[in-house]
Amino acid sequence: MPHDHHHIDPESGDRRVAAAVGVNMLLTVAQVIGGVLSGSLAMIADALHNFSDAISLIIAFWARKIARRPADADMTFGYGRAELVAALVNLTTLIVIGLYLIYEAIMRFFAPEPVTGWLVIIIAGVALVIDLITAALTYSMSKDSVNIRAAFLHNLADALGSVAVIGAGTLILLFGWTWVDPAVTLLIAGYILWMAFSEIGGVVRILMLGSPPQLAPDAVLATAGGVDGVLELHHAHLWQLDEHRASLEAHLVIETGSWGRADAIKDAVKRQLMEIHGLCHVTLELECARHRCDDALPIGHAPG
Repeated sequence: MPHDHHHIDPESGDRRVAAAVGVNMLLTVAQVIGGVLSGSLAMIADALHNFSDAISLIIAFWARKIARRPADADMTFGYGRAELVAALVNLTTLIVIGLYLIYEAIMRFFAPEPVTGWLVIIIAGVALVIDLITAALTYSMSKDSVNIRAAFLHNLADALGSVAVIGAGTLILLFGWTWVDPAVTLLIAGYILWMAFSEIGGVVRILMLGSPPQLAPDAVLATAGGVDGVLELHHAHLWQLDEHRASLEAHLVIETGSWGRADAIKDAVKRQLMEIHGLCHVTLELECARHRCDDALPIGHAPG
């Protein structure tokens, strides 16, 4: 289906990303210092998550610039997938961080350390404010970019993590329950892993030239086959160019007696695929019915 995009001026968007990176870096430094001084592993966990968000935004910042380059002889499809490569790097890093935090939290259960609850509450409160500011800076851009959307969702989750850390600090301050700190760390780590694994599959699918999940290849072929003068489509390859654009390459077999209007049939097929399925880049190799490929597969091609 066609997509509706809310485009942001690139330079304005870059400034917002730069501002978001700045506040996240300041927050990370404050949380690490606070976590060390207070002895709170949960705060350090939240700091690592915020740091990963800042790095993610830095990578996304440069990926946005690279993605705007026009196609050239080296990258004939353009540089749009730079953001997908950045997303893969960011999500893989999040998985490593999540696993590390789980290990540290488990170790803290066996060797508990004292935690200064009031310091945890103060710094987590500052973190909550900064998380909300960062989310506000990236909200409008999140509608049009997988990287920025991931960062926006992470910041909302960071806000929830800060609320959890505030709760943990309060319980430690009131009741001395130091076990709450590694327990909250496990919750934060669990969220990081859930978010990373839920997003990384879609990124890998695009990089592996997978078909768009919202498009059934059989339905696409049926749409093309329903155009007057088309006998069949075969040797079809359907893949995503990037987050928003899909492409189709196929052999289009023209019915016997219709070869004289083959170009008009091809144009009609492209128009139908664009209107119904939002396919913006369609390449069709024309074949007449008498000389069509032998034993051709509808989707893809035989190995070998």
